[in-house]
Amino acid sequence: MSITSNIKSVLPKIESVKEFLKFVEECSQIVDKSLVGTLMSILTTMKFDGSRTIQEHVIEMANIGARVKSLAMAMDGNFLTQFITV
Repeated sequence: MSITSNIKSVLPKIESVKEFLKFVEECSQIVDKSLVGTLMSILTTMKFDGSRTIQEHVIEMANIGARVKSLAMAMDGNFLTQFITV
């Protein structure tokens, strides 16, 4: 397989596939934590502004909650309901 030069320059020199997969897993966890933080920030600051229907607002918040949940962060339904009703 070939990897472009700009990507090769940031990858560490690793000899075994097992070490490389561990490196990729660690990087993935960092990205996931960052994404969860961003999504939680959006979720906790999102307010209904009347520019769309309440149904669309609730669906968007539920979708963000589902994305957070899919990134292996436990989110209770009551927690999400609290933000939707505020």
